[in-house]
Amino acid sequence: MIRKSFAALLLLMLAMVALAPVSAQATEVKMWIAFTDNRLDWTQDKAAKFNELFPQYNVVVEGYPNYEQLFAATALAAGNDALPSVVQYFEVATRNALDSGYFKPLADAIGDRTEINGVAVALDDIIAPTTNYYTIDGRWSSMPWNTSSSIMFSNMSILEAAGVAAPPATWAEVEVACEAIMALDNAPEFCFTWPNHGWFFEQWMAQQNQTFANNSNGRDARADVVEVNTPAALALLTWLKDMQTKGYLYYSGARDGSSWGTVDQAFQSQQVAMAVYSSSDTAIYTETGAANGYEVRASFLPYNQAAEGGWTGNLIGGASLWLVDGLAPEVEEGALTWLLWLNNTENAAEWHQITGYLPIRNSSVELLNSTGWFEAIAPNASEVWTASALVQAAQGQNWFEANPNFIIASEQLAGSQATPATQGAILGNFPAIRSIVTQAVDTVLLTDGADIAAILGEAQTNASATLDQYNSLVARALGQ
Repeated sequence: MIRKSFAALLLLMLAMVALAPVSAQATEVKMWIAFTDNRLDWTQDKAAKFNELFPQYNVVVEGYPNYEQLFAATALAAGNDALPSVVQYFEVATRNALDSGYFKPLADAIGDRTEINGVAVALDDIIAPTTNYYTIDGRWSSMPWNTSSSIMFSNMSILEAAGVAAPPATWAEVEVACEAIMALDNAPEFCFTWPNHGWFFEQWMAQQNQTFANNSNGRDARADVVEVNTPAALALLTWLKDMQTKGYLYYSGARDGSSWGTVDQAFQSQQVAMAVYSSSDTAIYTETGAANGYEVRASFLPYNQAAEGGWTGNLIGGASLWLVDGLAPEVEEGALTWLLWLNNTENAAEWHQITGYLPIRNSSVELLNSTGWFEAIAPNASEVWTASALVQAAQGQNWFEANPNFIIASEQLAGSQATPATQGAILGNFPAIRSIVTQAVDTVLLTDGADIAAILGEAQTNASATLDQYNSLVARALGQ
Protein backbone atom coordinates (compact mmCIF):
# COMPACT_ATOMS: atom_id res chain seq x y z
CA MET A 1 0.00 0.00 0.00
CA ILE A 2 2.82 2.39 0.90
CA ARG A 3 4.62 1.59 -2.35
CA LYS A 4 1.45 2.28 -4.38
CA SER A 5 0.90 5.60 -2.59
CA PHE A 6 4.52 6.66 -3.19
CA ALA A 7 4.28 5.71 -6.85
CA ALA A 8 1.10 7.75 -7.22
CA LEU A 9 2.73 10.72 -5.50
CA LEU A 10 5.77 10.48 -7.75
CA LEU A 11 3.58 10.43 -10.86
CA LEU A 12 1.70 13.47 -9.58
CA MET A 13 4.97 15.36 -8.98
CA LEU A 14 6.23 14.51 -12.45
CA ALA A 15 2.97 15.67 -13.96
CA MET A 16 3.21 18.97 -12.08
CA VAL A 17 6.75 19.49 -13.32
CA ALA A 18 5.68 18.77 -16.87
CA LEU A 19 2.83 21.27 -16.62
CA ALA A 20 4.89 23.99 -14.92
CA PRO A 21 5.99 26.89 -17.15
CA VAL A 22 9.57 26.58 -18.32
CA SER A 23 11.71 29.60 -17.40
CA ALA A 24 12.70 31.61 -20.47
CA GLN A 25 16.22 30.94 -21.67
CA ALA A 26 18.33 33.94 -22.58
CA THR A 27 18.92 34.45 -26.30
CA GLU A 28 22.62 34.05 -27.04
CA VAL A 29 24.40 36.78 -29.01
CA LYS A 30 27.96 35.89 -30.02
CA MET A 31 30.51 38.53 -30.99
CA TRP A 32 34.02 37.96 -32.38
CA ILE A 33 36.62 40.71 -32.04
CA ALA A 34 40.31 41.04 -32.91
CA PHE A 35 41.60 41.69 -29.40
CA THR A 36 43.04 39.42 -26.72
CA ASP A 37 44.44 42.09 -24.39
CA ASN A 38 42.82 44.56 -22.00
CA ARG A 39 40.42 45.57 -24.76
CA LEU A 40 38.92 42.09 -24.75
CA ASP A 41 38.72 42.19 -20.95
CA TRP A 42 36.90 45.51 -21.08
CA THR A 43 34.45 44.31 -23.72
CA GLN A 44 33.67 41.10 -21.84
CA ASP A 45 33.13 43.14 -18.69
CA LYS A 46 30.69 45.33 -20.61
CA ALA A 47 28.93 42.23 -21.93
CA ALA A 48 28.43 41.03 -18.37
CA LYS A 49 26.90 44.39 -17.40
CA PHE A 50 24.68 44.31 -20.49
CA ASN A 51 23.47 40.82 -19.62
CA GLU A 52 22.46 42.07 -16.17
CA LEU A 53 20.54 44.98 -17.66
CA PHE A 54 18.94 42.84 -20.38
CA PRO A 55 18.54 39.35 -18.87
CA GLN A 56 16.66 38.18 -21.97
CA TYR A 57 20.05 38.17 -23.75
CA ASN A 58 23.38 36.51 -23.13
CA VAL A 59 26.18 38.29 -25.01
CA VAL A 60 29.34 36.20 -25.36
CA VAL A 61 32.50 37.92 -26.65
CA GLU A 62 35.37 35.91 -28.10
CA GLY A 63 38.77 37.40 -28.96
CA TYR A 64 41.20 36.70 -31.80
CA PRO A 65 44.88 37.79 -31.86
CA ASN A 66 44.55 40.16 -34.83
CA TYR A 67 42.29 41.29 -37.66
CA GLU A 68 43.86 38.93 -40.19
CA GLN A 69 43.16 35.81 -38.12
CA LEU A 70 39.64 36.98 -37.38
CA PHE A 71 39.10 37.67 -41.09
CA ALA A 72 40.18 34.09 -41.93
CA ALA A 73 38.08 32.59 -39.12
CA THR A 74 35.01 34.43 -40.37
CA ALA A 75 35.42 33.05 -43.90
CA LEU A 76 35.83 29.53 -42.50
CA ALA A 77 32.78 29.90 -40.27
CA ALA A 78 30.70 31.19 -43.17
CA GLY A 79 31.59 28.10 -45.17
CA ASN A 80 30.44 25.92 -42.29
CA ASP A 81 27.28 27.95 -41.59
CA ALA A 82 28.69 28.77 -38.17
CA LEU A 83 28.96 32.55 -38.11
CA PRO A 84 28.43 34.40 -34.81
CA SER A 85 25.95 37.27 -34.52
CA VAL A 86 28.46 40.13 -34.78
CA VAL A 87 31.96 40.30 -36.28
CA GLN A 88 34.54 43.09 -36.00
CA TYR A 89 36.08 43.89 -39.39
CA PHE A 90 38.94 46.35 -39.83
CA GLU A 91 38.10 49.36 -41.94
CA VAL A 92 39.95 48.23 -45.06
CA ALA A 93 37.85 45.06 -45.20
CA THR A 94 34.70 47.13 -45.69
CA ARG A 95 34.44 46.34 -49.42
CA ASN A 96 35.03 42.65 -48.73
CA ALA A 97 32.35 42.72 -46.03
CA LEU A 98 29.85 44.34 -48.38
CA ASP A 99 30.58 41.84 -51.15
CA SER A 100 30.74 38.75 -48.95
CA GLY A 101 27.02 38.32 -48.40
CA TYR A 102 27.74 37.50 -44.73
CA PHE A 103 26.36 40.71 -43.29
CA LYS A 104 23.21 42.79 -43.15
CA PRO A 105 23.66 46.57 -43.48
CA LEU A 106 23.04 48.28 -40.17
CA ALA A 107 20.61 50.70 -41.80
CA ASP A 108 18.45 47.83 -43.09
CA ALA A 109 18.27 46.19 -39.66
CA ILE A 110 17.40 49.39 -37.81
CA GLY A 111 14.99 50.81 -40.35
CA ASP A 112 13.29 53.98 -39.17
CA ARG A 113 13.37 53.07 -35.46
CA THR A 114 14.74 55.64 -33.02
CA GLU A 115 15.22 53.15 -30.18
CA ILE A 116 15.54 49.41 -29.70
CA ASN A 117 14.65 47.88 -26.33
CA GLY A 118 14.83 51.39 -24.89
CA VAL A 119 18.36 52.05 -26.21
CA ALA A 120 18.55 55.11 -28.45
CA VAL A 121 19.77 54.61 -32.02
CA ALA A 122 21.10 58.19 -32.42
CA LEU A 123 23.43 57.48 -35.36
CA ASP A 124 23.36 61.20 -36.12
CA ASP A 125 25.43 61.61 -32.93
CA ILE A 126 28.40 59.74 -34.47
CA ILE A 127 31.34 62.05 -35.31
CA ALA A 128 31.53 63.15 -38.94
CA PRO A 129 34.77 61.40 -40.07
CA THR A 130 33.48 58.04 -38.86
CA THR A 131 30.07 58.65 -40.39
CA ASN A 132 31.70 59.56 -43.70
CA TYR A 133 33.73 56.35 -43.78
CA TYR A 134 31.05 53.83 -42.86
CA THR A 135 28.19 55.41 -44.79
CA ILE A 136 28.23 53.61 -48.13
CA ASP A 137 25.79 54.57 -50.89
CA GLY A 138 24.05 56.86 -48.44
CA ARG A 139 23.38 54.32 -45.70
CA TRP A 140 25.13 52.95 -42.64
CA SER A 141 26.96 49.70 -43.37
CA SER A 142 28.11 48.73 -39.87
CA MET A 143 28.42 50.01 -36.31
CA PRO A 144 31.64 51.98 -35.75
CA TRP A 145 33.50 51.08 -32.59
CA ASN A 146 37.28 51.43 -32.41
CA THR A 147 38.11 54.48 -34.51
CA SER A 148 41.63 55.87 -34.58
CA SER A 149 43.84 58.26 -36.51
CA SER A 150 47.57 58.41 -37.14
CA ILE A 151 49.37 60.85 -34.87
CA MET A 152 52.92 61.37 -33.60
CA PHE A 153 54.36 60.81 -30.13
CA SER A 154 57.40 62.82 -29.06
CA ASN A 155 59.78 62.28 -26.16
CA MET A 156 59.80 65.88 -24.95
CA SER A 157 62.70 65.23 -22.60
CA ILE A 158 64.87 64.66 -25.67
CA LEU A 159 63.31 67.38 -27.80
CA GLU A 160 63.65 70.05 -25.13
CA ALA A 161 67.26 69.07 -24.44
CA ALA A 162 67.88 69.79 -28.13
CA GLY A 163 66.13 73.16 -27.94
CA VAL A 164 62.99 71.96 -29.72
CA ALA A 165 60.10 73.43 -27.76
CA ALA A 166 57.20 71.66 -29.50
CA PRO A 167 56.69 68.62 -31.72
CA PRO A 168 57.29 69.44 -35.39
CA ALA A 169 54.24 69.83 -37.61
CA THR A 170 55.71 69.41 -41.11
CA TRP A 171 58.22 67.15 -42.82
CA ALA A 172 60.66 70.05 -43.04
CA GLU A 173 60.28 70.78 -39.32
CA VAL A 174 60.91 67.10 -38.53
CA GLU A 175 64.24 67.34 -40.36
CA VAL A 176 65.21 70.53 -38.53
CA ALA A 177 64.33 68.95 -35.18
CA CYS A 178 66.26 65.80 -36.05
CA GLU A 179 69.36 67.79 -36.93
CA ALA A 180 69.32 69.35 -33.47
CA ILE A 181 68.48 66.09 -31.69
CA MET A 182 71.20 64.06 -33.38
CA ALA A 183 73.76 66.76 -32.47
CA LEU A 184 73.22 66.14 -28.75
CA ASP A 185 76.11 64.64 -26.82
CA ASN A 186 73.77 61.94 -25.56
CA ALA A 187 71.70 61.73 -28.74
CA PRO A 188 69.44 58.72 -29.25
CA GLU A 189 70.48 56.18 -31.86
CA PHE A 190 67.92 57.59 -34.31
CA CYS A 191 65.52 60.52 -34.36
CA PHE A 192 62.30 59.35 -36.00
CA THR A 193 60.43 56.16 -36.88
CA TRP A 194 57.07 54.83 -38.06
CA PRO A 195 55.52 51.41 -38.78
CA ASN A 196 55.83 50.38 -42.42
CA HIS A 197 52.12 49.63 -42.57
CA GLY A 198 49.95 50.64 -45.52
CA TRP A 199 47.66 52.70 -43.35
CA PHE A 200 50.36 55.34 -42.79
CA PHE A 201 51.07 55.59 -46.51
CA GLU A 202 47.35 56.23 -47.04
CA GLN A 203 47.35 58.85 -44.28
CA TRP A 204 50.18 60.76 -45.91
CA MET A 205 48.36 60.57 -49.26
CA ALA A 206 45.14 61.90 -47.73
CA GLN A 207 47.04 64.81 -46.17
CA GLN A 208 48.04 65.83 -49.71
CA ASN A 209 44.46 65.34 -50.96
CA GLN A 210 45.58 62.35 -53.02
CA THR A 211 43.11 59.49 -53.34
CA PHE A 212 44.39 55.94 -53.05
CA ALA A 213 42.12 54.57 -55.80
CA ASN A 214 40.10 55.87 -58.71
CA ASN A 215 36.38 56.64 -58.80
CA SER A 216 36.75 58.90 -55.78
CA ASN A 217 38.43 56.22 -53.70
CA GLY A 218 35.87 53.64 -54.82
CA ARG A 219 32.92 55.61 -53.46
CA ASP A 220 31.37 56.96 -56.68
CA ALA A 221 31.74 53.55 -58.34
CA ARG A 222 33.71 50.38 -57.71
CA ALA A 223 37.45 51.19 -57.82
CA ASP A 224 39.48 49.38 -60.49
CA VAL A 225 42.79 51.27 -60.37
CA VAL A 226 45.05 51.73 -57.34
CA GLU A 227 46.68 55.18 -57.47
CA VAL A 228 50.11 54.53 -56.01
CA ASN A 229 52.37 56.04 -58.66
CA THR A 230 51.56 59.70 -57.95
CA PRO A 231 53.50 62.90 -57.18
CA ALA A 232 52.25 62.67 -53.57
CA ALA A 233 53.66 59.15 -53.16
CA LEU A 234 56.92 60.14 -54.84
CA ALA A 235 57.26 63.07 -52.43
CA LEU A 236 56.67 60.79 -49.43
CA LEU A 237 59.16 58.09 -50.38
CA THR A 238 61.75 60.69 -51.40
CA TRP A 239 61.43 62.29 -47.96
CA LEU A 240 61.67 58.99 -46.09
CA LYS A 241 64.72 57.97 -48.12
CA ASP A 242 66.38 61.31 -47.46
CA MET A 243 65.66 60.97 -43.71
CA GLN A 244 67.26 57.55 -43.79
CA THR A 245 70.31 58.75 -45.72
CA LYS A 246 70.90 61.48 -43.13
CA GLY A 247 70.78 58.92 -40.34
CA TYR A 248 67.58 60.32 -38.86
CA LEU A 249 65.13 57.54 -39.75
CA TYR A 250 65.03 54.19 -37.98
CA TYR A 251 63.66 51.47 -40.25
CA SER A 252 63.70 47.95 -38.86
CA GLY A 253 62.81 46.22 -42.11
CA ALA A 254 59.59 44.88 -40.58
CA ARG A 255 56.46 45.30 -42.67
CA ASP A 256 52.71 45.28 -42.20
CA GLY A 257 51.46 43.92 -38.86
CA SER A 258 54.91 42.96 -37.61
CA SER A 259 56.16 46.55 -37.94
CA TRP A 260 54.11 47.90 -35.02
CA GLY A 261 56.14 46.16 -32.34
CA THR A 262 59.45 47.48 -33.67
CA VAL A 263 58.21 51.04 -33.23
CA ASP A 264 56.97 50.30 -29.71
CA GLN A 265 60.36 48.94 -28.75
CA ALA A 266 62.34 51.79 -30.31
CA PHE A 267 60.28 54.57 -28.75
CA GLN A 268 59.74 53.07 -25.32
CA SER A 269 63.44 52.26 -24.96
CA GLN A 270 64.22 55.88 -26.01
CA GLN A 271 66.14 54.65 -29.04
CA VAL A 272 64.25 57.31 -31.02
CA ALA A 273 62.82 60.70 -30.08
CA MET A 274 59.69 60.73 -32.24
CA ALA A 275 57.39 57.97 -33.46
CA VAL A 276 54.40 58.07 -35.78
CA TYR A 277 51.79 55.62 -34.52
CA SER A 278 48.08 55.06 -34.02
CA SER A 279 46.10 57.17 -31.57
CA SER A 280 44.67 53.88 -30.28
CA ASP A 281 47.76 53.51 -28.08
CA THR A 282 47.67 57.01 -26.60
CA ALA A 283 47.06 55.64 -23.12
CA ILE A 284 49.92 53.13 -23.32
CA TYR A 285 52.46 55.58 -24.75
CA THR A 286 51.57 58.34 -22.30
CA GLU A 287 51.61 56.10 -19.24
CA THR A 288 54.82 54.32 -20.27
CA GLY A 289 56.62 57.65 -20.56
CA ALA A 290 55.39 58.81 -17.18
CA ALA A 291 56.44 55.53 -15.58
CA ASN A 292 59.94 55.82 -17.01
CA GLY A 293 60.60 59.49 -16.29
CA TYR A 294 60.03 61.15 -19.65
CA GLU A 295 57.15 63.24 -20.96
CA VAL A 296 55.31 61.96 -24.02
CA ARG A 297 53.45 64.55 -26.05
CA ALA A 298 51.03 63.70 -28.85
CA SER A 299 50.71 65.87 -31.95
CA PHE A 300 49.25 65.81 -35.44
CA LEU A 301 50.87 63.56 -38.04
CA PRO A 302 53.55 65.72 -39.75
CA TYR A 303 52.56 66.71 -43.29
CA ASN A 304 54.22 67.71 -46.54
CA GLN A 305 54.52 71.48 -46.35
CA ALA A 306 55.17 71.62 -50.13
CA ALA A 307 51.87 69.94 -51.05
CA GLU A 308 49.55 72.06 -53.16
CA GLY A 309 46.94 73.50 -50.85
CA GLY A 310 48.88 72.49 -47.74
CA TRP A 311 47.39 70.04 -45.27
CA THR A 312 44.00 68.66 -46.36
CA GLY A 313 43.38 66.34 -43.45
CA ASN A 314 43.61 62.77 -42.27
CA LEU A 315 41.46 59.67 -42.50
CA ILE A 316 40.28 57.22 -39.87
CA GLY A 317 41.49 53.74 -39.02
CA GLY A 318 40.31 51.01 -36.73
CA ALA A 319 37.30 48.79 -37.23
CA SER A 320 33.55 48.47 -37.05
CA LEU A 321 31.06 45.85 -35.90
CA TRP A 322 29.08 44.03 -38.58
CA LEU A 323 25.69 42.41 -38.05
CA VAL A 324 25.52 38.91 -39.54
CA ASP A 325 22.69 38.38 -42.02
CA GLY A 326 20.08 35.67 -41.61
CA LEU A 327 19.92 35.69 -37.81
CA ALA A 328 16.78 34.63 -36.01
CA PRO A 329 14.67 37.76 -35.31
CA GLU A 330 15.22 37.58 -31.56
CA VAL A 331 18.99 37.20 -32.03
CA GLU A 332 19.14 40.14 -34.43
CA GLU A 333 17.17 42.27 -31.98
CA GLY A 334 19.56 41.33 -29.20
CA ALA A 335 22.60 42.02 -31.36
CA LEU A 336 21.28 45.46 -32.32
CA THR A 337 20.51 46.31 -28.71
CA TRP A 338 24.02 45.26 -27.70
CA LEU A 339 25.71 47.24 -30.49
CA LEU A 340 23.84 50.41 -29.62
CA TRP A 341 24.34 50.04 -25.87
CA LEU A 342 28.06 49.21 -26.21
CA ASN A 343 28.50 52.45 -28.13
CA ASN A 344 26.31 54.72 -26.04
CA THR A 345 27.63 58.05 -24.79
CA GLU A 346 29.14 56.79 -21.54
CA ASN A 347 30.64 53.59 -22.90
CA ALA A 348 32.16 55.34 -25.91
CA ALA A 349 33.76 57.87 -23.57
CA GLU A 350 35.19 55.18 -21.30
CA TRP A 351 36.46 53.12 -24.27
CA HIS A 352 38.35 56.23 -25.39
CA GLN A 353 39.83 56.76 -21.93
CA ILE A 354 41.32 53.30 -21.54
CA THR A 355 42.72 53.08 -25.08
CA GLY A 356 43.01 56.34 -26.99
CA TYR A 357 40.49 55.36 -29.66
CA LEU A 358 38.38 58.34 -30.56
CA PRO A 359 35.16 58.97 -28.63
CA ILE A 360 32.91 58.26 -31.59
CA ARG A 361 29.91 60.21 -30.35
CA ASN A 362 29.70 63.98 -30.23
CA SER A 363 27.89 63.57 -26.93
CA SER A 364 30.88 61.60 -25.60
CA VAL A 365 33.21 64.44 -26.53
CA GLU A 366 30.89 66.89 -24.78
CA LEU A 367 30.79 64.66 -21.71
CA LEU A 368 34.59 64.44 -21.50
CA ASN A 369 34.80 68.20 -21.93
CA SER A 370 32.64 68.64 -18.83
CA THR A 371 33.61 68.37 -15.18
CA GLY A 372 30.92 65.74 -14.64
CA TRP A 373 32.52 63.04 -16.79
CA PHE A 374 33.45 60.83 -13.84
CA GLU A 375 30.03 60.90 -12.22
CA ALA A 376 28.39 60.00 -15.53
CA ILE A 377 30.73 57.14 -16.43
CA ALA A 378 31.78 55.65 -13.09
CA PRO A 379 28.53 53.88 -12.12
CA ASN A 380 28.82 51.47 -15.05
CA ALA A 381 32.56 51.68 -15.61
CA SER A 382 34.98 48.78 -15.74
CA GLU A 383 37.60 48.45 -13.02
CA VAL A 384 40.09 50.41 -15.10
CA TRP A 385 40.44 53.73 -13.34
CA THR A 386 44.00 54.81 -12.72
CA ALA A 387 45.04 56.79 -9.68
CA SER A 388 45.51 59.88 -11.85
CA ALA A 389 41.96 59.57 -13.19
CA LEU A 390 40.56 59.45 -9.68
CA VAL A 391 42.60 62.52 -8.72
CA GLN A 392 41.33 64.39 -11.77
CA ALA A 393 37.78 63.49 -10.87
CA ALA A 394 38.25 64.63 -7.28
CA GLN A 395 39.68 67.94 -8.49
CA GLY A 396 36.76 68.48 -10.84
CA GLN A 397 38.94 68.57 -13.94
CA ASN A 398 37.54 67.87 -17.36
CA TRP A 399 39.15 64.88 -19.03
CA PHE A 400 40.84 66.59 -21.98
CA GLU A 401 42.36 69.44 -19.99
CA ALA A 402 43.94 66.94 -17.64
CA ASN A 403 44.89 64.56 -20.48
CA PRO A 404 45.76 66.72 -23.49
CA ASN A 405 47.27 63.84 -25.48
CA PHE A 406 43.83 62.28 -25.75
CA ILE A 407 42.24 65.16 -27.69
CA ILE A 408 44.85 65.29 -30.48
CA ALA A 409 43.34 62.67 -32.79
CA SER A 410 39.88 64.18 -32.43
CA GLU A 411 41.18 67.66 -33.20
CA GLN A 412 43.12 66.37 -36.20
CA LEU A 413 40.04 64.75 -37.72
CA ALA A 414 37.77 67.65 -36.77
CA GLY A 415 40.08 70.01 -38.67
CA SER A 416 40.21 67.81 -41.76
CA GLN A 417 38.42 68.78 -44.94
CA ALA A 418 35.79 66.32 -46.16
CA THR A 419 37.15 65.10 -49.51
CA PRO A 420 37.23 61.67 -51.20
CA ALA A 421 40.89 61.43 -50.13
CA THR A 422 40.21 62.01 -46.43
CA GLN A 423 37.03 59.92 -46.54
CA GLY A 424 39.16 56.83 -47.16
CA ALA A 425 39.27 54.18 -49.85
CA ILE A 426 36.75 51.37 -50.27
CA LEU A 427 38.19 48.57 -52.38
CA GLY A 428 38.42 44.81 -52.38
CA ASN A 429 41.35 42.72 -51.17
CA PHE A 430 42.74 45.83 -49.49
CA PRO A 431 45.06 43.97 -47.08
CA ALA A 432 46.91 42.34 -50.00
CA ILE A 433 47.13 45.68 -51.79
CA ARG A 434 48.56 47.29 -48.67
CA SER A 435 51.26 44.63 -48.57
CA ILE A 436 52.27 45.51 -52.14
CA VAL A 437 52.65 49.13 -51.05
CA THR A 438 54.74 48.30 -47.99
CA GLN A 439 56.95 46.10 -50.15
CA ALA A 440 57.58 49.09 -52.41
CA VAL A 441 58.49 51.26 -49.41
CA ASP A 442 60.77 48.50 -48.16
CA THR A 443 62.51 48.24 -51.53
CA VAL A 444 63.12 51.99 -51.64
CA LEU A 445 64.61 52.09 -48.15
CA LEU A 446 66.78 49.01 -48.53
CA THR A 447 68.12 49.76 -52.02
CA ASP A 448 70.99 52.15 -52.66
CA GLY A 449 70.20 54.50 -55.53
CA ALA A 450 66.63 53.24 -55.72
CA ASP A 451 64.56 54.47 -58.68
CA ILE A 452 61.57 55.52 -56.61
CA ALA A 453 59.30 56.37 -59.56
CA ALA A 454 59.96 52.98 -61.18
CA ILE A 455 59.30 51.13 -57.92
CA LEU A 456 56.02 53.00 -57.45
CA GLY A 457 55.05 52.27 -61.05
CA GLU A 458 55.55 48.56 -60.53
CA ALA A 459 53.63 48.68 -57.26
CA GLN A 460 50.70 50.40 -58.97
CA THR A 461 50.64 47.78 -61.72
CA ASN A 462 50.70 44.90 -59.22
CA ALA A 463 48.17 46.49 -56.88
CA SER A 464 45.75 47.27 -59.70
CA ALA A 465 46.10 43.70 -61.01
CA THR A 466 45.26 42.40 -57.54
CA LEU A 467 42.21 44.64 -57.42
CA ASP A 468 41.15 43.59 -60.93
CA GLN A 469 41.37 39.93 -59.94
CA TYR A 470 39.17 40.58 -56.91
CA ASN A 471 36.61 42.53 -58.95
CA SER A 472 36.48 39.73 -61.53
CA LEU A 473 35.84 37.12 -58.87
CA VAL A 474 33.04 39.21 -57.36
CA ALA A 475 31.48 39.81 -60.77
CA ARG A 476 31.48 36.06 -61.51
CA ALA A 477 30.02 35.30 -58.08
CA LEU A 478 27.23 37.80 -58.72
CA GLY A 479 26.65 36.46 -62.23
CA GLN A 480 27.62 39.74 -63.87
